[in-house]
Amino acid sequence: MRLQVAILLCTLLLAGCGGKKPASARMPAPPPPIATAPAPPPARTEKLPSPAITVPPDAVPLFTETGTASWYGTPYHNRQSSNGEIYDMNAMTAAHRTLPLNSIVRVTNLRSGASALVRITDRGPFVDGRIVDLSLAAAQAIDVWRPGTAPVKLEVFETPALLESGGRWCVQIGAFREQRAAEELRERLSRRYQTAKVLDFPSPAGDWWVRVRVLNDERARAEEVTRDTHPEEGSVFLVRLD
Repeated sequence: MRLQVAILLCTLLLAGCGGKKPASARMPAPPPPIATAPAPPPARTEKLPSPAITVPPDAVPLFTETGTASWYGTPYHNRQSSNGEIYDMNAMTAAHRTLPLNSIVRVTNLRSGASALVRITDRGPFVDGRIVDLSLAAAQAIDVWRPGTAPVKLEVFETPALLESGGRWCVQIGAFREQRAAEELRERLSRRYQTAKVLDFPSPAGDWWVRVRVLNDERARAEEVTRDTHPEEGSVFLVRLD
């Protein structure tokens, strides 16, 4: 009898173990992705052509200069010019050391007779014996591009400021192959001209320059520094800032 009861209890326990398993918790489905509007395409910016430069056919030059022209291109392209604009080597512009910025000048190749009107937007050339640096487009227009240099005549027709007086002036010295040479000259000039602001800086071409901003940017003071400075390396140039 006791054996039968024990067998019955075991049977009931096994039946309990073989019952239903507890239901697993159902995880909620992930939320649908939030619909987002596609990003708008970037705005297209189109470069407007530079306005044509013109002067009256009977205009008389305010100033005439003859000398050697060169041109500058890729290293300076898309960099800021001295007048604050971005240099575009495909525009009809040029660099001059002392003419007021934004002056209108006719440049004539004395070999070929080709000429073009350009606007002075930058400072240079900083090479002895050269008077103007043309953009690539201007150099191509008057046959200076392939030879690299050419004798030219400059005729100044319009200036936003007086040629003979006024202006803000400085002295630029170089080019130096090594930064150390520029720093040493900067230190010497800073001690010599204590009221001047002297700095050194690299050019896009990889060389180094020293610039001296005299007190009040006066031309007479800048001319004095130009006369009295004789670096072992590089040349000294009087430069108009405006």
